[in-house]
Amino acid sequence: MTRRPGGIRRPVVIAVAALVPAGFAGWLLWDASADGGEKAPVAAASSASPGRSPASQAPSRQPSPSAGSPSASGSSAPPSASPAAADEGPLPDGPLKGKVVLVDPGHNIRNSEHTAEINRSVDIGTGRKECDTTGTSTDAGYAEATFSLDVAHRIRTLLRAQGAKVVFTHDGERPYGPCVDERAAIGNRAHADAAVSVHADGSGVGNRGFHVILPASVKGGRADTSPIAGPSKDLGVRIAGHFVRSTGSAPSNYIGGGTGLDTRGDLGGLNLSTVPKVFVECGNMRDPKDAALLTDGAWRQKAAQGIADGITDFLDG
Repeated sequence: MTRRPGGIRRPVVIAVAALVPAGFAGWLLWDASADGGEKAPVAAASSASPGRSPASQAPSRQPSPSAGSPSASGSSAPPSASPAAADEGPLPDGPLKGKVVLVDPGHNIRNSEHTAEINRSVDIGTGRKECDTTGTSTDAGYAEATFSLDVAHRIRTLLRAQGAKVVFTHDGERPYGPCVDERAAIGNRAHADAAVSVHADGSGVGNRGFHVILPASVKGGRADTSPIAGPSKDLGVRIAGHFVRSTGSAPSNYIGGGTGLDTRGDLGGLNLSTVPKVFVECGNMRDPKDAALLTDGAWRQKAAQGIADGITDFLDG
């Protein structure tokens, strides 16, 4: 879950009809004549497009319970704790041979044990935000941090099978974090060809579906997303289309106006990235129907497949 500040955001919307099933063929369109070359949303062409629902008030973040959950820590840890830099072992020949992908499992299962560390503020270029947060969980206690690490492992397996080198921001070896600025820095140092941060949302009951967060064009301090905003948009659109096709899940009915896309300029993990990067909120953990999907291993495999396919499509394109 990525905390949203107050205010209204304008989603960047791009056509991906060719990537999605017929039932969603009209849900993502663009208007290339919008001011400044920005893509503006237009009405969906298909009557099957998901309806727009009023966005609910952002919920308070829930501590991610650690009892009974596998450790998924990692963050702005002491210098002696090395990041989960890259998976090891020989890579097979495949269509992604020579490509580097950064996979960022959102949050850390032990963040709640290090509140002072994760609450300290860090520079995100356009301002300051907390190092990290605990993430959310289902009502039954299945933590977002556990979910995100599980899906990240599945994505890594799929991408490695195609020859890609996969770099993690953490893989259970760190006591907390990493902080959001370090998550961006790990992908930058790896010179990743694509970067994806895996999350699940924590909104109100009835708010359902996935959305992909794209970096806004921002410049301030150490942040300058102008070189990556366009490629990141392309990456996000391809992931959204393949996510629909793989999981059958509809785009969010409460964020993005039914497009499955949301553009934000307040996230350090995007602001400080120098490589194409997006966040994927795979569903809403606080809605019982979405929670039933997120806690199902077979569905998580489909989610990982959709994200991996979107990454592959982007890198092959």
